[in-house]
Amino acid sequence: MRDVRGILRSNALNRVCVLRPPGTIEHVAASSRMAADRNLGGPISAEPRINDRIRVPEVRLVGPNGEQVGIVSIGDALKLAQESDLDLVEVAATARPPVCKLMDYGKFKYESAMKAREARRNQAYTIIKEIKLRPKIDPHDYETKKGHVVRFLKAGDKVKVTIMFRGREQSRPELGFRLLQRLAEDVTELGFVESQPKQDGRNMIMVIGPHKKKAEAKAEKAAAKARHDENPSGDGSPAAGETRVNDEVSVSGAVAAPQE
Repeated sequence: MRDVRGILRSNALNRVCVLRPPGTIEHVAASSRMAADRNLGGPISAEPRINDRIRVPEVRLVGPNGEQVGIVSIGDALKLAQESDLDLVEVAATARPPVCKLMDYGKFKYESAMKAREARRNQAYTIIKEIKLRPKIDPHDYETKKGHVVRFLKAGDKVKVTIMFRGREQSRPELGFRLLQRLAEDVTELGFVESQPKQDGRNMIMVIGPHKKKAEAKAEKAAAKARHDENPSGDGSPAAGETRVNDEVSVSGAVAAPQE
């Protein structure tokens, strides 16, 4: 169905070009549409040109170890690549002349993909968590909410604290302000007030940011997990390769007696 529509539209544009004299607005518009239809193709490739795809008379050649060879003809560059059993890769197409390098393109693509994958794995995103409170919150509920805030800050995330006012509570905004100040003081060792309390309709909002970055918190969590894996009991039991007999510790056959 799509091919039939394309043919019909192309025929209609051809008729417009034939019927309208050259130079008229209709003729120019129809010609532009026909040219655009002819130029429609697949997506533009982002990969560099390699070997025979490089269509320039000469290039600035760089060796496989980064050494500067100089400006050579494309034929000589391809010959050097073939003799070295490497690929000629265009690394700077906008330069005059273009810069090409001798390399193993397959190995280069694999290493680049692995680096990008590792970078995405280690990338840390700061997430904004939200905690909602009421001005007249119960002490037990407050401690529970504060525990959530502490956990979020230890993980390196920001926390958006929202005080929700209802009914006559809207006439007492100082209750919410004092509650936010109290929470900020309770978690001052883990975070700081990034956005001061401000009224937003029926709510009052404050943002607390962590002292440590997300990447640091992630690294500390991984280190703690590694320590736990080495000593799952966590009760001071001897590590691998150690045996405890009374007050003596044997390490790889050697016995260290306790000092008196």
